[in-house]
Amino acid sequence: MKLVEPPSCSSPSTIVLIGRNHRGQWVAQEQNGVYGGLFVSRAQAVKYALFENGQHPETIVELPREIELDMGKSPNTVVSQRAA
Repeated sequence: MKLVEPPSCSSPSTIVLIGRNHRGQWVAQEQNGVYGGLFVSRAQAVKYALFENGQHPETIVELPREIELDMGKSPNTVVSQRAA
């Protein structure tokens, strides 16, 4: 059985932001909102970010300020913005 890479990993140069939200939970989110999640620990947020971005630690940015998970963006909107 061949494993297929998830579609969110198609661009290894994508920036993934990690940091804490106002409740103290760890957030990992792709800069355009294509993927993201809430985590109990920084280690789990980083692990998720590495999985999603194809193991590129240089594209993970830890923010010193609060970050809130925003999954309200439509992936089709993001694709349209990239094409422009």
